[in-house]
Amino acid sequence: MALTREAVERAMKVQEVIVRGLSGQLTWLQVADILGRSPRSIRRMRWRFEQRGYDGLYDGRRVKPSPKLSIAVALGFRWDGQQTRFYFQTQPGSYTDVALIAFVRTLKRHFRGRPVLLVWDGLGAHRSGRMKRYLARQRPWLTVEPLPAYAPELNPVECVWGSVKQGELANLCPPDVLSLRRPLHAGFARIRGHPALAFAFLRHAGLML
Repeated sequence: MALTREAVERAMKVQEVIVRGLSGQLTWLQVADILGRSPRSIRRMRWRFEQRGYDGLYDGRRVKPSPKLSIAVALGFRWDGQQTRFYFQTQPGSYTDVALIAFVRTLKRHFRGRPVLLVWDGLGAHRSGRMKRYLARQRPWLTVEPLPAYAPELNPVECVWGSVKQGELANLCPPDVLSLRRPLHAGFARIRGHPALAFAFLRHAGLML
């Protein structure tokens, strides 16, 4: 099987992180977070590495990447709890730090320079050098607070995903990944049209204004 340069570089990165997990330098939850994989997927990768070594980390399915639709979502709450806003954006492929910076710029236009406290998780694109430099320049209007590691239950946006998955995406079998856009937009429009849902998500996460 002919492997692309990207596949080789990906396997090298995975090997480095897996070895750090095996040596105890990282917990397996940290390994999953760094590689952006589920704990179950990490267990399979660990088994392949232990059985086949470096060659076990090549993923032939990734030689030709599967189509992917990524989503950026922001729940906004006014300081006095009297108003909520819901922002979302979809795009083919993955969200990089460049794409997320563009999303934050869009939020800035909506808030028109008013002070904003942004609470988000530890996604790699949130912590890149480019993102840190950009956020440093936004301090006059934007304050960023990271959520604790490995605590998705503290993120109200997780409730957004759960609501849409159980509603508009339930039992859905689209012909292609781009066909997900319409039901996703319908689910997000439902949440946007019911502000009480956003406040319920905030309470469920145990957060207060």
